[in-house]
Parts: sequence; structure tokens; C-alpha cells
Amino acid sequence: MKHTIKEVKLKNGARGLFVHVPDATVMNFRFLFRAGFRFADPNVYEVAHLLEHMAFGKNSRHKNQTEFENDFTQNGAYHNAYTSDNIVCYSAECADFEWERILDLQLLSIAEPQFNEKELQSELGNIKSELTGYQNDYMRLLWPEVQIRIGEPVLTLTQRLKTLPNITLNDVWAHYKKTHTARNLRFVIAGNFSGRTARILELLESAKFDEGIELPFPLDTYSNAAPELISRADASNISFGFSFVLPRRLSSKESDAMGGLNHLLNGTMSSRIFGEARRKGLVYGIFSETQLGQQHASWDFGGEANPDTIEQLFNIITRELKKVASGQIDSDEVKANRSYALGRLQMQGQTVAQTGNFYSGRYVNYGEIDDYDRMEERINAISARSMQNIATDFLKNGKLSLVAVGTKRDKKLIDDLGLKLEKLQQNVRGGGIISG
Repeated sequence: MKHTIKEVKLKNGARGLFVHVPDATVMNFRFLFRAGFRFADPNVYEVAHLLEHMAFGKNSRHKNQTEFENDFTQNGAYHNAYTSDNIVCYSAECADFEWERILDLQLLSIAEPQFNEKELQSELGNIKSELTGYQNDYMRLLWPEVQIRIGEPVLTLTQRLKTLPNITLNDVWAHYKKTHTARNLRFVIAGNFSGRTARILELLESAKFDEGIELPFPLDTYSNAAPELISRADASNISFGFSFVLPRRLSSKESDAMGGLNHLLNGTMSSRIFGEARRKGLVYGIFSETQLGQQHASWDFGGEANPDTIEQLFNIITRELKKVASGQIDSDEVKANRSYALGRLQMQGQTVAQTGNFYSGRYVNYGEIDDYDRMEERINAISARSMQNIATDFLKNGKLSLVAVGTKRDKKLIDDLGLKLEKLQQNVRGGGIISG
């Protein structure tokens, strides 16, 4: 969608982006605080998650969550929230004609909550149910273990559940007052700003946030970890996840190259790893993606396979990773990669929400504003060499962690798979060639 972008710094210290989409028929709002799990006391770790659940409850104008919900959604408006390791995000979208009413309500719910014991107990029960259900989702179960073993002090699902009885209303208020401040806030608002900018600024400036401070993102020290098996007697397949964590930021050029690399390896049915594995009947699905942190980046892989085929799958994985690190990427693959990326760029900019979301990640993490108008140029600049260079850096200098969920009898198999990845790293560091 055609749009322009402007960074705004409020008098109270909050900062954000106005994404003006002249033809928009909806308005999209995102308010992001550095308030996630890593900013909570470990004894009440789930308080960040609980705060997100309670944000749309009682406030200075509404006596409970039901009353607020009825008011907010009467014309079809939508709101949601999520909690990550670092961020608590509140989002909303509404029809263009009621943007002012919805922005006012959104700010009201975040800036003027009236947390109470009744809603606390209700949401404690809801979160207990949510986390208990996640324990049956093996990918959700294993990823915290990947993080812990590589050096990030997060909690497992079981540990998170154990913190719920510790949380009091005072803990909720303490976490809110510490994190939900103006200087700790980033926002991205996307929609039609014609004739509205002054009023939007007025509403944002008048929100009753304490000024507070900008909380620094936590920094971690990473190290290689031995492979780990989470034993589940009823696991018929092996679910796995592994990460290479590079202890530095990625540039925009490197992020672009990683996007191309992940597509080359696992993006479609014709990709090098996923495509070949599917053709050979080795795996139903496998993914790879790149996560950007404040002072690190991770290259994550995950999937699920049968115990009798997973070794063949890892042979393909290690072979193809070695090949890209060796520069074995041909020009036709690069052209196909660029063509796909340009098409996805067009598709991902069809809605106001997608347009706003384009800017959120790098802005919230790094304070940088991507230039959408240069994305076509950036995609066309992705080369075999840029993909090779960043793949080599991850494999040579990244810290490795592999975790799988399976039965006890799979332990040796998981150790052997971990050894394949370790040998891959050693081989890339030594400049050798691996055969799959």
C-alpha cells in the first residue's frame, strides 16, 4: 500500500511511528513495552503474561472486562495482545470512522487499568489452562530448553506453571509501574492521518503514563550446549529444534540475505532441505527462520520426523548447510529467490496491519526505520556471496543448542544428531567439505 512514515517523539518520552496510508479504510494501533518475561522477577515470572491478560479488564470507565469488551467491539473493532521474552504488545484495529473512539479506549485500557483480585484469580486460572495445554505441544515444550541451554535464563513451561501461585495483586501493580511507562513505550500507528495528526498527538500526549525510564534489554553470554532429549513415553515421532546463536546484531543487508537463505533451504516444496526431505518421505514439515535480538541473532531450525528417518533428514540438513557455506549457490537459484521475495513483498503490503508490521521489529529492537521504498533494491542486491557469508558466520561463530522430544530409547540417536551438527561447525571452521 502507498504510504509515508514519520517518527514521533512525545513530550513524555514515548516514541513511535506514524504510517500514513492515504487510502486506508481501517486504523491499526500497536503499543509495545519492554515488559516481557525477562523483565519480571523469576519468582513471579508469569506476571508479565498475567498483566497482558488483565489489561482489558476494569479501568476508570468500565467496571469489568465484559463491559469494556462490549464497548470496544460494538462496531467490529478488534484488539489483542501478546507477551514475549522482552515485549508486551497491545494491538487493535478498527474501521476508519471510529479511529478516535478506539484509540481513546486503547489508551484508557493500557494507561488507566484498575487491577483487582477477582480478575487476577480468573486470569490465573486461564493462564494455568493455557500453559498446561502447551505441554502437549512439543515444539512449545522444547524451545525454552534450547534457549536455556545456550545461555538465556528463561523458564520452562513446568517452571512457569509453578510461579503462578506466587503472584499477588501487588506483584501485578509493581510490574506494571516498572514497565508501563512513557519512556519504555514504542508505538506504531498505521492508517489515514489526513487532518488527524494533531488530534492523535493530543490523545497520545494526554495518556496517563508515568514518565519512567527506558529499560535496557537484557544481555546474555552464549555457549555451546550438549544435545538434550526431553523424554515423553507417548512420543511417537521425534520433535526437534536447534539454534545457532551469533552474539552480535545483523545488518539490514545480512537480514535480507538470511531471508533469502531460509527460503532457499526450507521455503517451498522445491527448496533444498524441505523439498528433498518431502520427496523422499522423510518429514512432513521443517522450518528455518532468523530471530533478531538486541545484541544477538539466532538461526533456528525445527521440525518433526520418525525415529527411523530423522538421521537421513539431518544428513540432508548438514550437507546443504555446508554447501551454502562453501558458496555452492547457483545464479538460477538466486534469481528464483529474488523473484519469490519480490512477490511476497507485494503480498505482504496489502493491508494496513501488514504495512505497519513491516516497520515494527527493527524499530522496537534497534530504533531503526527500514526504508520500504528501497526493499525492491535490497532484494535485488541479495547475492550468492551475501548468503554464503552470513551462513558461514553463523556456522563458524554461532553457539549451538539442540533439543528434541522423544522416548528414552531415542537418547543415543539425539546425541548422534548433535554430533553431526558439531562436526558441521568444525568442518566449516576448518574449510573442509562434508558429504551427506
